[in-house]
Amino acid sequence: MITGYSIEQVLPHRSPMILLDNFIEAGADYAVCKVTISEHSQFYDAASQTVPAYVGIEYMAQTIAAYAGASNLAKGGAVKIGFLLGCRKYQPEVTAFTLGTELTITATELVTEDNGLSVFDCSIMQQQQLLVSARLNVFQPDNHQAWLTE
Repeated sequence: MITGYSIEQVLPHRSPMILLDNFIEAGADYAVCKVTISEHSQFYDAASQTVPAYVGIEYMAQTIAAYAGASNLAKGGAVKIGFLLGCRKYQPEVTAFTLGTELTITATELVTEDNGLSVFDCSIMQQQQLLVSARLNVFQPDNHQAWLTE
């Protein structure tokens, strides 16, 4: 199990686009991160005191990035940029995440190809209650600069 990294260490993002608060842990095929909805959360709507549930897709994508980053750092490598290619079966049980709610985001790797393509099963929980589930398709090339210019 990989622990001890801050969220800033495992993500290739910079503020203000780091949406998660904490990297909790990563294992051989999974990662867990947390975020607490506050007035300072990106995409927070003061009128409703919520963050829309569709922002959950980015929470999931950043948890996958944290998994990749922590795994690379644990092996002596560097954090690399990856790409969210798509989402299947995004199933929110709520329309928004409310102020003060602590969310636990889990991403479990289902399939990984040698070319950098992966599929993750993801969930967002509030305590024992499932709020959102989805499958995300991601791509992490060895050299993202070369891939972008091809």
